[in-house]
Amino acid sequence: MRLFEKLSLEGFQAGLSWLTILRKREAFRQAFAGFEFERIARFGERDVARLLADAGIVRHRGKIEAVINNAGRAVEMVDAEGSIAHYVWEFEPARHVGRLDRERAAELTTTGESRALAKDLKRRGWRFVGPTTAYAFMQAMGLTNDHLHGCAARPRADSARTAFTLP
Repeated sequence: MRLFEKLSLEGFQAGLSWLTILRKREAFRQAFAGFEFERIARFGERDVARLLADAGIVRHRGKIEAVINNAGRAVEMVDAEGSIAHYVWEFEPARHVGRLDRERAAELTTTGESRALAKDLKRRGWRFVGPTTAYAFMQAMGLTNDHLHGCAARPRADSARTAFTLP
């Protein structure tokens, strides 16, 4: 559920401040059944109307309908791949060799891996999952660590990644 939630919230964040989404996170969780994708996959038009009326979330019909659609695709993915985690970690980039400089980091909004993930998700029928959204998801979930050397977050992210067992 956590990965589905993160992919969904990244889609809602498109074009908005991430802080806006974080402030509404609990409302999103309530509105979308705790991001239990098996439940969301059964949402219908009444649920869409309910969500469009919910001032606690971002009320964008396309994004709401994308989450419901993607929930159905997530159910299919689990049937085909075993888990969402198993699927997304197939797109983990090779460990970076060398240093990422500040200029390159500022320009980095997609990678080959995020483009491949987005393309494959779209092939599977997912919506609101472009390469930039996929890249932000990959950053947030630890598939990639593009913190600059010397950044306080980099060693913590590397340590968490080292301790992580692949699904």
